[in-house]
Amino acid sequence: MMRLIHGVSYVGFILWAIVTGSWTIASRLFRADYAQPMIVELPLRCATDLEVTLFASSITITPGTLVAAIAAGTSTQPPVLFVHALFEDSEEDALAGLTDMESRLLAMTRGRKPGGGAESEGERS
Repeated sequence: MMRLIHGVSYVGFILWAIVTGSWTIASRLFRADYAQPMIVELPLRCATDLEVTLFASSITITPGTLVAAIAAGTSTQPPVLFVHALFEDSEEDALAGLTDMESRLLAMTRGRKPGGGAESEGERS
């Protein structure tokens, strides 16, 4: 049941990201500072091929972001995505947004947030 709830929530999150990404692109079309392109390296917490594929597809379908490359993981290193982002102010902002998306995806595929804990952001010290 939790996977269904997280799945519906994730689809809503992606749809909202598409709408806001489209708005960002349209609103910046005629500005001098249209974009600040960068490529960020994101080590993944996704473990299965399905999770990596869904995550890479979610990033690519969102306007303003694109998965440029995927580096396969090894027994000691996780897989890594190289993501091209157009409209983030800094690398930290881009990584924070991508990490949030990955957490939501993992909650959908695994039925819980990564780390197994049920604590929310507001309960952390």
